[in-house]
Amino acid sequence: MEIEQLKNIVDWGVIGVLILLSVITLAVTIERILFFRAVDLRIYRHKLTLELDLTNRLGVLASIGSNAPYIGLLGTVLAIIMTFYIIGDKAGAIESAQVMKSLALALKATAMGLVVAIPATVIYNIFLTKVDRLLAKWEIEQDERGRYK
Repeated sequence: MEIEQLKNIVDWGVIGVLILLSVITLAVTIERILFFRAVDLRIYRHKLTLELDLTNRLGVLASIGSNAPYIGLLGTVLAIIMTFYIIGDKAGAIESAQVMKSLALALKATAMGLVVAIPATVIYNIFLTKVDRLLAKWEIEQDERGRYK
């Protein structure tokens, strides 16, 4: 595999996947915010139905939050491999600028993984708290109506 191909895999493959995951995180976040604002607890007669609707797509955020660092780590490993290849290929005449660029690419992949994972995890936890609060409100309303046991 050529060194340029490996650089493109890290740049377009790994970073591209992380950008896609951040777009998915944004889309799920917007959808959930709109749902939480519009949900009418009074139409739900069963707690499990409400819980299913409230937790819809939260698993996507959890998966992105937990897996984005590993995708960034994959990019880091590939870029470090590329750096070693450059060092080994040049034998005695190592160009420090090229090595530094490869190491910067490795750090960029790690940073991107964290930039995607941290907000996804925070948003997931915020939404879980919101779900718990809405379920508690529903139980209180049902208890006041004498429906919930």
